[in-house]
Formats: sequence, structure tokens, C-alpha cells
Amino acid sequence: PFNRKVHGFNNAVDRGIARPLATAYTHVVPRFARTGVSNFFSNLRAPLTITNQLLQGRPGDAWDSLGRFLMNSTLGVGGLFDPASKAMVPRRNEDFGQTLGAWGWRRSRYVELPFFGPRTVRDVFGLAGDIPLSPIRRIESDKYRIGLQGLQLVDTRAQLLAIDDLRDTAVDEYALVRDAWMQRRNYQIENDLRGKRERGSDDANSPIPVDAMPMPQWTN
Repeated sequence: PFNRKVHGFNNAVDRGIARPLATAYTHVVPRFARTGVSNFFSNLRAPLTITNQLLQGRPGDAWDSLGRFLMNSTLGVGGLFDPASKAMVPRRNEDFGQTLGAWGWRRSRYVELPFFGPRTVRDVFGLAGDIPLSPIRRIESDKYRIGLQGLQLVDTRAQLLAIDDLRDTAVDEYALVRDAWMQRRNYQIENDLRGKRERGSDDANSPIPVDAMPMPQWTN
């Protein structure tokens, strides 16, 4: 019941603010520019991914991610372009919630947070490890930090527009989101445990990146 109430609140915010902004963004901003924005924010996640790969005992994957980050930050003009993918360097996203899963916390209850959306109890604790590693949150100027956070949210929501029809026509939209998200999250945890070099590319991000959300002062 708690999750359903929060889901209803999140849907109201989404339909009233996030979805219209994302729709306008896709209509106004050319595709190549949107791709550059997505590449930029994906590249900014690299330090978080590298740190968690090391914590999971995966130095080889961390080395690949570091090479990808350096290549895209230089040849890719600050991450706006993605030459690493053309060079067949795998893209992987890791967070501290996945690290806790790799350390043994494999199953966890589903919980939906206001604004953040789907998580697990494990991932809520994982936020404490992710937040300090967010490059955006280290920007001291509120104007630039909040501007980047807003752009990241709009970019993330724009990438989810393709599944809106499926959500809108679902008999139980909350159950659809919960089950799909948990299936994907459990797959990520199991994928991390299968072996250090046996995983494929993993482009999936959390629905709302932690560094896109304004956080209480005590988390700064």
C-alpha cells in the first residue's frame, strides 16, 4: 500500500511535469544533440562505475571502464561523442546497490521513493555510497549544479518515452513497473556474480540517477 501511494504521487508529478518537459525536449532539440547530452551524462557515471567494479573485485572491468572514460573524455570532446563504443570497449554501469548485492545482499524488498522511483531496500542504503561519487553534486555553484541536474532528469525521462504506451495501457501499471524493474535489477546482480570477464555490455541506468536529484543537506 505504501509503494502504491508513492507510485501514484510519482505518476502525478511525471504526467504534470516530467513527461511534458521530456516531450517538448524531444520536439525542440535535434536527435544528434540529445545523443550528445546522453553521452555526456553516461560518461560522467564512469568514476562511480569504476569504483564499484573495484569494490566488487573486478579490476579488469574497471580497467576497461577507465579506458572508455579517458577515450570519451578526450577524443569524445568531454564525453559528447562515444568513440569508445566504435572501438568495441564495453559500456557497463555499476552502483553501490549492485556492489552490496555482489557482497552477499542478493535479494531485497522492493520500495518506491518519492521522485527517485523504483528501488530496493538494498539500493536505498546504496545511495549513501553513490552520492559522494557524483561529479555533478561536487559542483559548488547552485546555478550550474541544479541546471545540470535538471537537464539530466529531462534526458533520462526522454529516454523512457518509448515505454509510455505500454505503461498507459497496462491493467495494473504499478505491478508492471515493479515486476519489470525487479526483474532487471535481479538480472544485474546475478550478472555481476557470474564472473569477472563473462558479462556483456550493460547500458541500463537506474530510472532516476542519484546525481540528478536534489538531496537533503546532510547528504552533501
